[in-house]
Amino acid sequence: MPGRPRSWFFRVALVAAALLRPEQRARPLAARHGPRPRSQAPGSLKCFLGALNMEMTEVTGVSLKRGSVAVEDNDRVAPAEEAKRQKILDHCLTKSQSELEHVSPPSGVNVPEPPEAVSAREGTKNSDVQLEEEEEEEEDGLSEEGEEEEEAESFADMMKHGLTELDVGITKFVSSHQGFSGILKERYSDFVVHEIGKDGRISHLDDLSVPVDEEDPSEDVFTVLTAEEKQRLEELQLFKNKETSVAIEVIEDTKEKRTIIHQAIKSLFPGLETKTEDREGKKYIVAYHAAGKKALANPRKHSWPKSRGSYCHFVLYKENKDTMDAINVLSKYLRVKPNIFSYMGTKDKRAITVQEIAVLKITAQRLAHLNKCLMNFKLGNFSYQKNPLKLGELQGNHFTVVLRNITGTDEQVQQAMNSLKEIGFINYYGMQRFGTTAVPTYQVGRAILQNSWTEVTDLILKPRSGAEKGYLVKCREEWAKTKDPAAALRKLPVKRCVEGQLLRGLSKYGMKNIVSAFGIIPRNNRLMYIHSYQSYVWNNMVSKRIEEYGLRPVPGDLVLKGATATYVDEEDVNNYSIHDVVMPLPGFDVIYPKHKISEAYREMLTADNLDIDNMRHKIRDYSLSGAYRKIIIRPQNVSWEVVAYDDPKIPLFNTDVDNLEGKPPPVFASEGKYRALKMDFSLPPSTYATMAIREVLKMDTSIKNQTQLNTTWLR
Repeated sequence: MPGRPRSWFFRVALVAAALLRPEQRARPLAARHGPRPRSQAPGSLKCFLGALNMEMTEVTGVSLKRGSVAVEDNDRVAPAEEAKRQKILDHCLTKSQSELEHVSPPSGVNVPEPPEAVSAREGTKNSDVQLEEEEEEEEDGLSEEGEEEEEAESFADMMKHGLTELDVGITKFVSSHQGFSGILKERYSDFVVHEIGKDGRISHLDDLSVPVDEEDPSEDVFTVLTAEEKQRLEELQLFKNKETSVAIEVIEDTKEKRTIIHQAIKSLFPGLETKTEDREGKKYIVAYHAAGKKALANPRKHSWPKSRGSYCHFVLYKENKDTMDAINVLSKYLRVKPNIFSYMGTKDKRAITVQEIAVLKITAQRLAHLNKCLMNFKLGNFSYQKNPLKLGELQGNHFTVVLRNITGTDEQVQQAMNSLKEIGFINYYGMQRFGTTAVPTYQVGRAILQNSWTEVTDLILKPRSGAEKGYLVKCREEWAKTKDPAAALRKLPVKRCVEGQLLRGLSKYGMKNIVSAFGIIPRNNRLMYIHSYQSYVWNNMVSKRIEEYGLRPVPGDLVLKGATATYVDEEDVNNYSIHDVVMPLPGFDVIYPKHKISEAYREMLTADNLDIDNMRHKIRDYSLSGAYRKIIIRPQNVSWEVVAYDDPKIPLFNTDVDNLEGKPPPVFASEGKYRALKMDFSLPPSTYATMAIREVLKMDTSIKNQTQLNTTWLR
């Protein structure tokens, strides 16, 4: 109607449309993004709606987040609410390429958790490279997340070309109960992981208070500096301009005010020193670098009280972020390098996770302040300790999992869960170990071990079937057509993905030195490929072992005595159970079973042109020492319940943050449109909860299969 005021939602749509490239505006929404459930807001509005609705409905893979924006109600928004939303919208526009959007996992590859054999030092070796990559991405002026929204296809279409369990050797079950269907990780909040520390306690976020410390600065340090002053100080700190100092005028010249400004600069911008100067009768606080560029990496020793432990330990609650992404976000907000953080284990992205983190010489007060700035993060349970955390120190993880829309009867569920509790499940490496694209990570790992470096390059860069981000498709097409790394790299607006890193290496070292070019990729990501191949072999061999000998120890099996593997003999076979049996990941420092499976290992590696008797690589990083892994795991602390519900978007249990906010636990009706299985259990490190769930359901847990289930249900 003429003269009718535009609704808030309409204005947001106009802004989003203006940000789209011309060719995208010309295409209809369905062509850009594929079919969407009615509850999903258009992808191009995600930045804006995410700031306004923390629990916006979104389908990402197989997820449904809480809540939605009701378009038909927008014209009835009260004027005060209208003004508030407009203010937040304006803020989103100025922050549309914010720090958070610059931190996302490499495209085209899913980085799994390191295996048992990976040493703790691998957790931090690539931090310098990561920071370099982040700075490069900021220069590009585009975020990977933003590009993904622009070019996104239906996730179900993308996963038509994904792996199934059969592809990676996951074929056997240990229990005899009848399986049933259910949807895994239908919402990321249906999968909650609590770390079990080295003392055996389950980590919970239940205390947001800051330890009292007389030497902590006051809260005023966070507000005394203006946004412009913070910007200038950050540029000085990061050597982003030619200034050698920044002078801040003290408007209200009192000793207390000067002290607060000194504290604010030193606290918020590590690496800067301050002094007071008189200039033309006015007082200025002058910030400058005291120790050159090294000061940024090394927190100032003299500013930390000797009586306080050097490390602040805290519990990190995060939603839909993996551990390294979360640490990158924290380090950006704190203006420090990621390598001053330490942790005991990495956690997957698609979950709510609670784990302990330690950081060097950052106060609990500064960390607690992040709770006011960050969405989907919460920090608490602060304490000061003398030592950092080390990879592998954890005892395991406790899982709370909801399987929605289950079809099994109560009797079937009871049988399945009793079997999980009493027998356990096959300790397969889960699907996330092998990537989510048409080119499995184990194929790249096999080519590395074969020294087939041209094939490594081809596998990572060649065009592949299945939907993919538009800029990656163009990059691959350019590579296939020209084999020119510089030309292909120009097709990538984001250089931080594995493809971009490899192309950058090829541009620098040339096609005759692919080894050095590949070495530009962070070490953990490179090793992930060969660990994926080890896992692929292990899964296949375990399936053969169970097919050949069943669920009992036999002579020639391996068991661990301490850290040493020994053979099971005929006379002591009855002293062991299947839960004691281990099998090796291939390497130069392991022994193999003394029965048919030993020959199966040899045949599989020979077929892949690898010598099982010589697993050392001419490049030391790619030499495989091997490791041992139990073939059957029995979870601890197993409990479960079946609940009825009507709304597929409602949460079915409280998180730590819900409890902190005093939310009452959900109440379930005796009957409902859908039924869900809520299960709790604890597992040791490097064990996949999805494989425990697979044993319960007796169905394929691959994203490909789960996406098809979820897409069918949503229709």
